[in-house]
Amino acid sequence: MIKTLLAVGIGSFFGGALRYYISTLMKGLCVGGFPWATLAVNLAGCFLLGVLYALFGKCGALSGPWCLLLTTGFCGGFTTFSTFANESVQLLQAGNWGAFIGYVATSLLLGIALLALGCWLVK
Repeated sequence: MIKTLLAVGIGSFFGGALRYYISTLMKGLCVGGFPWATLAVNLAGCFLLGVLYALFGKCGALSGPWCLLLTTGFCGGFTTFSTFANESVQLLQAGNWGAFIGYVATSLLLGIALLALGCWLVK
């Protein structure tokens, strides 16, 4: 159990650190308050998660420590639902309904599509 917790924790540390780094790099791209960095990170994370689950599923290692480090840990730390929810509420509070609808729809629909694409590309 300790090995599993360490694998998830290490992956989460690196995923969260990379998410923060990308967000700081993309600060200049936030036009009109639209959360481009979170959208980019979450969509990239969905695609990567699809690729990883398909790869680990092929070799039957879905519950192994490397799978948990990279999926639950890294992808879980890299992507962020709480930031997505917070930024969605901020768009609503600013009265920016168009950006809110676009952000939520793009995040959900494209995120699911990219996860499926990642799985499909590996298979």
